[in-house]
Amino acid sequence: MHALQSDSPLIVYIDIKSPYAFVAIAPTLQLEAELGLAFDWRPLTLDIPSYLGSARKKAGKVVESKRSPAQWNAVRYAYRDARRYAEMQGHMLKGTEKIWDTRQVNTAILWVNRVARDRLAAFLTHVYPAFWRRELDVEDMSVVEACLAAAGVPVAGFAGWCEGEGRQAHDALQAQLHPAGIYGVPTYVFEGEILFGREHLPYVRWHLTGRQGPAPDIAYEVAGC
Repeated sequence: MHALQSDSPLIVYIDIKSPYAFVAIAPTLQLEAELGLAFDWRPLTLDIPSYLGSARKKAGKVVESKRSPAQWNAVRYAYRDARRYAEMQGHMLKGTEKIWDTRQVNTAILWVNRVARDRLAAFLTHVYPAFWRRELDVEDMSVVEACLAAAGVPVAGFAGWCEGEGRQAHDALQAQLHPAGIYGVPTYVFEGEILFGREHLPYVRWHLTGRQGPAPDIAYEVAGC
């Protein structure tokens, strides 16, 4: 798997623990369905402590923090911005109480691509809202398996694959991303072009529909959120 190459016309990089990826899921899936295409959805597992520090809450109170005041401000802004769009989609977005290790649930994206690609939308729309309501422990293998089953994805063999071949594929992909110029989610890639952020979806649609007329300005679309 090459970071910038795919048989699909569009690669979409996401991470379950990213609020910005959360609010991009619905409009990106909507575009995929509208165009009758199968996008290449892939995980980018963020190393949040490396740039925003780390913290842990319990019962809403910070019990451990390795963040500067500036880093806390950046985190608060990220949640305010994403929460606004989540609410427009009818979703709840609660700030997480720790920085989750999402390698397991992100590797499940590769599994769905492998064994039941037609159930990927169901998996994403099952996992994302529940995670951001603080209802899923995505570090628990049994929880990830339950999410797969709820989305109609075969579960047999997943745990072993996730710890072996799947983890190797996930880690090999992660090692390529920064050198390729991919740093955050959601990121959209086509023909070697890298676009970071959901606001690029009008441009992505313009490209995928034949680049007719002038290229649209970068903007969030309110309809469909």
